[in-house]
Amino acid sequence: MAKGSASRIAGVFGAALLVLAPAAPVSAQAPPARVVSIALCADQMLIALADPGQIASLSYRATDPTMSFYAAEAEAYPHAARSAESVIRLRPDLVLVDSATPAATRDLLLRLGFRLADVDPVATIDEAITQIEALSDLLGRQERGAALAQLVASARFQAYDANWGLTAAYVRRRGFVAGEAELVSDILRVIGLNNAGDALVGREGGYLTLEQLVAMPPDFLIVPDTNPTIVDQGVAFLEHPALLELFPPERRIELPERLTSCGGPSLPEAIRLLGSEFRRVRP
Repeated sequence: MAKGSASRIAGVFGAALLVLAPAAPVSAQAPPARVVSIALCADQMLIALADPGQIASLSYRATDPTMSFYAAEAEAYPHAARSAESVIRLRPDLVLVDSATPAATRDLLLRLGFRLADVDPVATIDEAITQIEALSDLLGRQERGAALAQLVASARFQAYDANWGLTAAYVRRRGFVAGEAELVSDILRVIGLNNAGDALVGREGGYLTLEQLVAMPPDFLIVPDTNPTIVDQGVAFLEHPALLELFPPERRIELPERLTSCGGPSLPEAIRLLGSEFRRVRP
């Protein structure tokens, strides 16, 4: 295992539906020797589950610290995979894609005989556990998958709290609100909160205006950063004076996107942090 990931993984194992859907039957095949990921969530799963020698390349987004839980660890691996051409040069025997992979990229790789598997965003913790187990099977790393799945299940069990009858909205830049179909909604249920996203924007999530949020305020506002640097209007939305007055620090909960953008190795930390933050602000 690469140095950057060794200490992180050791710590983890010691202490956006993500469904694995192989494009062809794989159970009888040998574990892949060269795996390329062109999907953000697959990047993180590979770092957590695969042997370093199996990772031929991660995606170009793997080192984005705002979205990737393993951004620092990803620096130890090639991380430029994106187009079909970039994948072909690497000659992998397995390519991990997701629902955002362009159809043209997917079709070309399939026509050339590459083996593909989808790693798509999950909506629940149970789906995340199922995906961890499935991907570890595919990689031939079942023991690591079982350990990570148990870590996620234990984090959920330890954090579980009865429903407090309170609501929270996870609002990201430009006013995008997470709906019931996002993983964060299930994490909220674990710690005893209800997702206000359904009432505000619907099950799939969506954008809302400042006026809508002020007119139907939840009990708490969950944001990626409670002390952001205002770099554009998207970030400025959450720092509007009206929202700062309505949601002072005791009604704001911080939950970085890198913890919720994918299911998998980030889940224990996401559950722990959200539970800790809620205990800080709850009545």
